[in-house]
Amino acid sequence: MGHLFWLSDEQWATIEPLLPRNIGGARRVDDRRVISGIIHVLKVGCR
Repeated sequence: MGHLFWLSDEQWATIEPLLPRNIGGARRVDDRRVISGIIHVLKVGCR
């Protein structure tokens, strides 16, 4: 499934510890998927 993301496994391993953990509040979604979406919009743009 790694080919579906903009970040390699090594890049994700560097970023993941910097993300907040699920401490109360709303349930978190897949952070890697969200960040890949942000990178996609930054690289490709959107309408």
